[in-house]
Amino acid sequence: MKRNVLIIGAGGVAHVAAHKAALNNDVLGDICIASRTVEKCEAILESVRRMGHVKDESCRLHARHLDALDVDATIALIRETDSQIVVNLGTAFINMSVLEACLATGAAYIDTAIHEDPDVVCEDPPWYANYEWKRADQCAEAGVTAILGAGFDPGVVNAYCALAVKKYFDTIDTIDIIDVNAGSHGRYFATNFDPEINFREFIKVWTWIDREWQEFPTHSVKRVWDFPVVGQQPVYLNGHDELHSLSRYIDANSIRFWMGFGNHYINVFTVLRTLGLLSHEPVTLDDGSEVIPLKVVKAVLPDPQTLAEGYVGKTCIGNVVKGTKDGEPREVFIYQVSDHAAAYAEVESQGISYTAGVPPIAAAMLVADGTWDAGTMVNVEQLDPEPFIAILDRIGLPTEVLELEPGAASSFNGTVGPIADEIARATATVTVAAADPMIALDPGRQPG
Repeated sequence: MKRNVLIIGAGGVAHVAAHKAALNNDVLGDICIASRTVEKCEAILESVRRMGHVKDESCRLHARHLDALDVDATIALIRETDSQIVVNLGTAFINMSVLEACLATGAAYIDTAIHEDPDVVCEDPPWYANYEWKRADQCAEAGVTAILGAGFDPGVVNAYCALAVKKYFDTIDTIDIIDVNAGSHGRYFATNFDPEINFREFIKVWTWIDREWQEFPTHSVKRVWDFPVVGQQPVYLNGHDELHSLSRYIDANSIRFWMGFGNHYINVFTVLRTLGLLSHEPVTLDDGSEVIPLKVVKAVLPDPQTLAEGYVGKTCIGNVVKGTKDGEPREVFIYQVSDHAAAYAEVESQGISYTAGVPPIAAAMLVADGTWDAGTMVNVEQLDPEPFIAILDRIGLPTEVLELEPGAASSFNGTVGPIADEIARATATVTVAAADPMIALDPGRQPG
């Protein structure tokens, strides 16, 4: 048994995780929240207490200041709080520093996104091989559990892939992971999580097709699908963290990620990118000072946590899986629907943060009771998915499984079939963009 949890980070996802950890502190023990801004940690704890979400009052719930890039400081805090499980919900720039601290102390490590170097955007795939997997042998030698990508996507969708292998399919041809937010926050423009990470994520599209990595221009391949609950929604082929482990651990011909975007989001993104405002490279102002455009954009956009009150609508995230079972073709959609208003009523959060913040606490509970205490580095799809999904069902993210008629997913405009023809179309789009960069990303003027 492992007890006492250190949550690193104080954003919207950490806010949700703190609520869920406190509601399950009979299993998890003491909960400490730490970030560079301790006032944000205290505000989260105030929300947890005000909502009456501390299950066991004998367990400690407290906050600490921490610069998680300082490995020695993180080691000291893990030891001070006697934390045996560290849930890293800070920026993706701190992952390797926090992992180093866990290796030094023996604490289990859980994160929700791949590590990023602030100076490098969209490295060559697979991304896990660039950083995390290089520490796999150290984790195994030290017996340290490190669970990578335990949010929703990556995380729950990885477990859905493992569930498909375990329960629904003998062979898998294609997995299409689809993430749609059909909600509205009422702001002119905002991102639902850290704007800096959000924009860096969409600079380049790496996807896994026909058992090899293929690159596409951003927002160049569009599909429309009729989702349960949220109805018909446009989605675009994107790169995403989970593809970089699923391509190794799940035996499928193609695994792709699609995200929903409205025209307004794409147009604003296009203007920002075309003007150079999404660059992570510093620029020099007239007075000689330097700024990083992307950080300026982040500073002027709303804090994602402030979007929670008044957010309406639902999210739908899941996997369309196509393959065979008992020699017959089979297609299923394994998915989860969350409601923004319900998330706010429960934990004073918006739905995107909710879907990302609940899973790492479910993972922590499985580490605590030994079920997922692997003693080495693993991605979620390497673990038994059913205990994870069972806890998620119980603590706020119930899973649905929709059996599709074989061939029915072709209503997804051919997405579950070959899309090699899109390569030529996407290339043509880039050629046009050289003359008019607005054309490439305007869904009303592009092919597909």
